[in-house]
Amino acid sequence: MKVGIVVFPGSNCDYDVYHAVHTVMKHRAEYIWHKDTTLHHFDAIVLPGGFSYGDYLRTGAVARFSPVMGEIIKYAKAGNPVLGICNGFQILLESGLLPGALITNNHLRFRCEDVQIKTINTDSVFTNEYIKEQILKIPIAHHSGNYFADEETIKELKDNDRIAFQYCDAQGEITQEANPNGSILNIAGIFNEEKNILGMMPHPERAVEQILGSVDGIGVFQSILRNN
Repeated sequence: MKVGIVVFPGSNCDYDVYHAVHTVMKHRAEYIWHKDTTLHHFDAIVLPGGFSYGDYLRTGAVARFSPVMGEIIKYAKAGNPVLGICNGFQILLESGLLPGALITNNHLRFRCEDVQIKTINTDSVFTNEYIKEQILKIPIAHHSGNYFADEETIKELKDNDRIAFQYCDAQGEITQEANPNGSILNIAGIFNEEKNILGMMPHPERAVEQILGSVDGIGVFQSILRNN
């Protein structure tokens, strides 16, 4: 498997993804500079977390216009796997590859901590290594992770099994107390209609070794590997 990792000015989780894929998973990983306009053959592409372009205007709003994004949009629309983590999720929304928006956390604070999320849909290139309703311990680190969409979009996400993960408590209950940012329906990650694009706020690349406190995130990368 060969994974491309996009690097924007302000990306700060690009090496974390590289480490997860190359060092832990023992597969090939290659950085993609945001000004690149051609893509080599990749089995999957990851838009990592960070603060692309300093989060000016809106999170992900400037990165959406980076030259590489035109190629990534083509790559995604051709059915290839694209994973957006945290700021990468925000960029996917700004690019129109996923619906809705990520707004400021409802408590107006940056949250950096481990959370529990429940696996809602395991029928995808990113989640097939998990068990349905499996509870994962994965860290978050964001100020604008509050997922919002209109009622029609939320209904469509629910009706078509496009909710990938929801924030939950240690027992798997979807509660307001377990919601770290105010996201509608405790949404932590969503798919596009074809389920080859996943955007998620928690950082699976930071949960791939026991020394990090959890290996629950490695299933995302193992799932991609299973399909290649």
